Amino acid sequence: MSQRVELTPSQRRQCNRLIKKLCANYDDGNCLPLDEGDGCVCVQMISLSLICKYFRNAVLPSDKELFADIFRQRTYHCVECGAAFVPNSNRQKYCPACSKRVHRRQKNESERKRRMDN
Repeated sequence: MSQRVELTPSQRRQCNRLIKKLCANYDDGNCLPLDEGDGCVCVQMISLSLICKYFRNAVLPSDKELFADIFRQRTYHCVECGAAFVPNSNRQKYCPACSKRVHRRQKNESERKRRMDN
């Protein structure tokens, strides 16, 4: 049995936005699996804690920062832009948006240096 996770008001608002945007079970305020013809309100939208297993396992991981915040995982800040992100490894210094740009810049500098030495 998993422990109960309480949400702050800010986290709840972010979760509600995610539900409206990404949840496959959400239909205009109702939860499709709970609907038996007369409509049943989405319980995760009105709850102050994480109770919907589908939301926890399928929808919430799409927002890594919110997921890390709710489960108290450590977040890091990008060395390049300062944005918070959840690293994929213990050596990651750049957020996904900056990592490609920084890698390309480092590769160009290395190639330029190699050409100057020859």
